[in-house]
Amino acid sequence: MKKLKGVSPLFWFGAGYLVLLVVFAIFGPTMRHPFDEQVSKPFLTPSSEFWLGTDEIGRDIFARLAYGARISLVIGIVVQMIAVTIGIIVGITSVYANKWISIPVQRFTDGMFAFPDLLLAIMIVGVFQMGVGPVVIGLSVTAWPAIARLVKNQVATLKDREYVVAAKAMGANTPYLVLKHILPHLWGVLLAVMMVDVAATILAESTLSFLGIGVQPPEPSWGQMIQVGNLNKNSYPLLLLWPCLMLSLTIFALNFVGDGLRAIVDPKKNQAI
Repeated sequence: MKKLKGVSPLFWFGAGYLVLLVVFAIFGPTMRHPFDEQVSKPFLTPSSEFWLGTDEIGRDIFARLAYGARISLVIGIVVQMIAVTIGIIVGITSVYANKWISIPVQRFTDGMFAFPDLLLAIMIVGVFQMGVGPVVIGLSVTAWPAIARLVKNQVATLKDREYVVAAKAMGANTPYLVLKHILPHLWGVLLAVMMVDVAATILAESTLSFLGIGVQPPEPSWGQMIQVGNLNKNSYPLLLLWPCLMLSLTIFALNFVGDGLRAIVDPKKNQAI
């Protein structure tokens, strides 16, 4: 509790915003109008019936923003779960496996950093049919190497701690050491990093959708809505404003929460945040 009291107000702003965003993503798509149907005339301004107006073919922008939030959150969370799972396995293998296994694994992980993340994701998405599934696969492939390196460095430090050495001296095997003494000390750091990485994943997904190779119509995506809004920005600037605002606030909130969690996990950074 003492650590939570010292966290920046930005952490609480980010946490509160994310709670509202989750509620918005769950209930928003069906709160007013269907997100994928023409419900009125195109390019209507905000009103009591259409809170944020309508898009270029008369669909409710509020409902489409909410469904876009659902898509972004699902992709961000799923990609990070896959990346963390692979990263933990690779990171632990790099430390505890025999050299003929660990060294090739480490070199392969290092080699993954040679590819630009977004370009590699575009190549992977291009191999498959475009949609949510290929986007998840492409972004997962680019996300796990950083997690694996982080886990490797943390495990290499933790395995020499007194309690781990003592447990090993008492006859504990490697799986027991990892599950009982290593992983419990990693979750805090991983959670903090995941929040920031979810922001990067959402931004990458929006970029792919903006380029037309991510989430495909009629499913809305913030990146896709930004692309349409950019085409009509001179005549209907609100069409561009709403998805840009949602994307920006979400990225900021996730980074604020990630920084706050990092300060809570690492006491040395508590004074800086």
